[in-house]
Amino acid sequence: MAQRKNGRGHRHHRTATGSPGPTASTTARALHSVVPAPDTRPAATAEPSIWGRRRVLLLNSTFEPLTALPMRRAVIMVMCGKADVVHDDPMGPVIHSASRTIVVPSVIRLRTYVRVPYRARVPMTRAALMHRDRFRCAYCGAKADTVDHVIPRSRGGDHSWENCVAACSPCNHRKADRLLSELGWSLRATPMPPKGQHWRLLSSVKELDPAWVRYLGEGAA
Repeated sequence: MAQRKNGRGHRHHRTATGSPGPTASTTARALHSVVPAPDTRPAATAEPSIWGRRRVLLLNSTFEPLTALPMRRAVIMVMCGKADVVHDDPMGPVIHSASRTIVVPSVIRLRTYVRVPYRARVPMTRAALMHRDRFRCAYCGAKADTVDHVIPRSRGGDHSWENCVAACSPCNHRKADRLLSELGWSLRATPMPPKGQHWRLLSSVKELDPAWVRYLGEGAA
């Protein structure tokens, strides 16, 4: 009897992708059946490189940018009919399911409109600040690699859109805790808080897919 039980246990197995059995829900089958195309690299390194880093831009039905989704979630939304592909990525990986083959998109769009709560002020992050200042030093115009407080915090300056600018390391070091008037410097542009829903996306994404730019307004150019 023990051998027969073990035999049944051995014959009752899952597929190599970990897919649930026939009694699982349709959503669960869609989720677990989506697997990356065959890769010559070891599985332990292939999966994180494909699923982990890539992001897909999600647009509202009105083409308003909403967020950057993990690739797995974006593919499932397309497979389940919740979103349509706006831009394919010709260089992206190919995803296979039981019934479809999908080239991973770079931009998808919801089929139904989702109302987004209005928020007057965009949260300031390093990524958004760099995008606002176009990755250029606010003092000399060189490539920026740090953030500087125009009025140093040690002199009463606050951490805000109006008092923070992108800066290069040499200017940041030279300025230190001094005021612009003490150095005879001036800003290339007056720092202001950006406006627009797309800036919430820019506040969380440093590197943009070129296909996204047309949907993100002037701040992403």
